Amino acid sequence: MSRTRKETDSLGEVAVPADALYGPQTARAVANFPVSGWRMPRAFIAAMGMIKAAAADAHKKAGRLDGPIADAVIAAAREVAEGRHDGEFPVDVFQTGSGTSTHMNANEVIARRAGQLLAAGGSPAEVHPNDHVNMGQSSNDVVPTATHVSASLALHTELIPALASLAEALAAKAAEFDAVIKVGRTHLQDAVPIRLGQEFSGYAAAVHGAIDGLEAAIAGLCDLPIGGTAVGTGLNCPKGFAAEVCRRLAGETRLPFREAGNHFAAHTVPLPAVRASGALRAAAIALSKVANDVRWLGSGPRCGLGELALPAVQPGSSMMPGKVNPVIPEAVIQVACQVVGGDAAIAAAATGGVGSILEMHTAWPLIASNLLCCSRLLTNATKVFETRCIDGLKADEARCARLVERSLMLVTGLAERIGYDAAAEIAKAAHASGRSIREVALERKVLDEKELDKALDARRQTGP
Repeated sequence: MSRTRKETDSLGEVAVPADALYGPQTARAVANFPVSGWRMPRAFIAAMGMIKAAAADAHKKAGRLDGPIADAVIAAAREVAEGRHDGEFPVDVFQTGSGTSTHMNANEVIARRAGQLLAAGGSPAEVHPNDHVNMGQSSNDVVPTATHVSASLALHTELIPALASLAEALAAKAAEFDAVIKVGRTHLQDAVPIRLGQEFSGYAAAVHGAIDGLEAAIAGLCDLPIGGTAVGTGLNCPKGFAAEVCRRLAGETRLPFREAGNHFAAHTVPLPAVRASGALRAAAIALSKVANDVRWLGSGPRCGLGELALPAVQPGSSMMPGKVNPVIPEAVIQVACQVVGGDAAIAAAATGGVGSILEMHTAWPLIASNLLCCSRLLTNATKVFETRCIDGLKADEARCARLVERSLMLVTGLAERIGYDAAAEIAKAAHASGRSIREVALERKVLDEKELDKALDARRQTGP
């Protein structure tokens, strides 16, 4: 049987695991919310540690927090930020909507660890989770601040670099494939020719567009709710404290964090998080488009489109020998679906009457968890897509050329010379007889051979 110690909070006595750094409020939350088994993401806990260290440092500088206690709190908070106490954060994602349980979890862990550090240094002193670690703060400003900080860092340091690398890889393929002429397709029907490089340039541009959206989202997330305390009025928050915390966080992360201009909005209307979620959804849709096209273009190997050859990374079937499937694009597509679902959850949480009610928002843990989960999934899927699929793509130039020559839509090059209706008749005749546009046009002598070659030049039809 596990050993416990007895602690008390405002509701009375609580049994806490004997060796736990956390205290009674965390123990109550563990008992109250055995819902999913999902803990708050590591990035969120790290941001919480960063905020607590910055807060203690600001209070020390202003003379509000005793120097040795402040130093111990800063050291303990930095340990939390570094991930040295992740096992001490057992609270479920689905908890009190303000995130108070996870916030008090952090306060308790940091306070007890700070007390240990003081004792080890020969200066024993009680460090209180509320009076010291939480001085000038409330769950209602710290939790959304941690959401903003952690999401900003995840997007800026992880997802955007991964997407930028993928965009570079796609641009390299666009250059490599620029001379490959292939059949364009609209409505899954043959269309006018396009260069394979042009298709890939579009993919690269789409990923760059996703990056632009994420960068705009970061700009909004850099407005931090810290300083509003419980309802946005800033009660018990010393003058200048929020600005100092933001300055310290900005210096540590190299992101332009600043105090929110209106704390009442920052507490209750999570628009920066919603915009960030929308940017994640847009990135997911861009990746899904590229992955799905690559999957289609690589279909075959004999009876599909077969214009691309995808790297073979694993056997594809438990029954069909020799079958190799486009498993990497399929994984990317599934991640995109999950991100769209995460965005829907955030949108539902942010909707008035569900999460945004009066002076606070009651779904911050859900929002933070989904933002960080979606960012991590997209980051990892992007890296895998680039290194295990895009980098190894090969074009089947011979097959592309054969399909272009057989395409009925080459006739579009004749339309400006002989008219739409006459060109349509040639296309119908070619389709009915199984011949090429070139063969039927030569037979009907619609143009002299030199002019016909110019009109049916597939490379010319793809533009300059």
